[in-house]
Amino acid sequence: MSLVCAISNEVPEHPCVSPVSNQVFERRLIEKFIAENGVDPMNGQPLSEEQLIDIKVSHPIRPKAASATSIPAILKSLQDEWDAVMLHSFTLRQQLQTTRQELSHALYQHDAACRVIARLTKEVTAAREALATLKPQAGLVAPQAMPASQPATGGAGGEPMEVSEQVGMTPEIIQKLQDKATVLTTERKKRGKTVPEELVRAEDLSKYRQVASHAGLHSASVPGILCMDLCPSDTNKVLTGGADKNVVVFDKKEEQIIATLKGHTKKVTSVIYHPSQSVVFSASPDSTIRVWSVTGGNCVQVVRAHEASVTGLSLHATGDYLLSSSEDQYWAFSDIQTGRVLTKVTDEAAGVALTCAQFHPDGLIFGTGTADSQIKIWDLKERTNVANFPGHSGPVTSIAFSENGYYLATGAQDSSVKLWDLRKLKNFKTIALDNNYEVKSLVFDQSGTYLAVGGSDIRVYICKQWSEVLNFSDHSGLVTGVAFGDNAQFLSSAGMDRSLKFYSL
Repeated sequence: MSLVCAISNEVPEHPCVSPVSNQVFERRLIEKFIAENGVDPMNGQPLSEEQLIDIKVSHPIRPKAASATSIPAILKSLQDEWDAVMLHSFTLRQQLQTTRQELSHALYQHDAACRVIARLTKEVTAAREALATLKPQAGLVAPQAMPASQPATGGAGGEPMEVSEQVGMTPEIIQKLQDKATVLTTERKKRGKTVPEELVRAEDLSKYRQVASHAGLHSASVPGILCMDLCPSDTNKVLTGGADKNVVVFDKKEEQIIATLKGHTKKVTSVIYHPSQSVVFSASPDSTIRVWSVTGGNCVQVVRAHEASVTGLSLHATGDYLLSSSEDQYWAFSDIQTGRVLTKVTDEAAGVALTCAQFHPDGLIFGTGTADSQIKIWDLKERTNVANFPGHSGPVTSIAFSENGYYLATGAQDSSVKLWDLRKLKNFKTIALDNNYEVKSLVFDQSGTYLAVGGSDIRVYICKQWSEVLNFSDHSGLVTGVAFGDNAQFLSSAGMDRSLKFYSL
């Protein structure tokens, strides 16, 4: 039995009972009646909304209208309900499409925000590095030194060469270079042509074999060691620069990593170990040169001498100055203590990128290789180009001066190594290598007796005879760095296969 509203005679949706007349009403209708009359519609007694009592019933099912009892009427009712469902479905699909568009727009905004944050973070990092570079110079600025401090912060690409020359190379610095060269020349004359007794003989060197290989120094995700150097005062310490942007100091004796130095934003292409301090240097295509403390494991100086990739590094014999070459066509001479560029020079007539740089053992002259196959010899004191060695047919990839000060070895992308006599300024020997041989590294041992070539493989030649005494092909990739231990007691190499190898008896 269904409850029926006393006013509408229909089944109420929200039934309630009047305590005055005990009749059932539809709450909506009785509330309107009370609002207008204030009495019960059945007996006229006073009645308020608060007196109404709700009846708790299950959801009422209205009886079907008489018109819905025939088949055609039922079909029409079903059709109406189907149409309503379809309209509702269409509305839902429209709402879904709108929501998808809003979500896509929100994702694009999020991505754009992330890019802006990354760019701002990069700018903040660059600003901090520039500030760190400026701090050591705060107490060193003199009126005549103002232009020279600019390269340390923003590069001296637009600075006239004459200003740099007038400011940077002070008489005191030139005298310091001259004094060091005099001492070194005197020591070389004392040694004369005698070969150190401890030096490994050629017949023993030819018996060298691989004794150790280490492949875990640099990241495997960006494989490749691009450069290496040994600490001159302790050749057990090996310095490497990798394609993973890291500089690693490795202890050969303990077979463990001493420090991993992170800071470059691109691969590291040149590294140097300071001969007397626990300091190393690195250069990168990110156009910076970094000075690192090995003990502290941090960057202590950023030298911004160039506006393009730094392609070569060489430390002056004083241990206080750094030579660098770059694709911006300049070579720069910088003070490693302050990060200031003392002088910066280019050969405006040539207008070609420099590919490598190396000091002569005396430190008063140095050589640079160029992308157009030239080797240029420069006088550091005068900042002038004093000799050119043409002959290669490809970009020069490596140059090395012999300890005796007379020989210069050069390698280029023409599968050859050329030897030059600095006294006669001419090429006296060309070592033709295999077709497509890539020369990546050249180094003389400390006595100037042996020359090592790294590239498609490793080859060691004995000087004067220029005959091959060793040939290793243990690396599975290009050899990018080779170095001799003290008195050639061992040979080390690094390559694009991510491995650092050592060869000895």
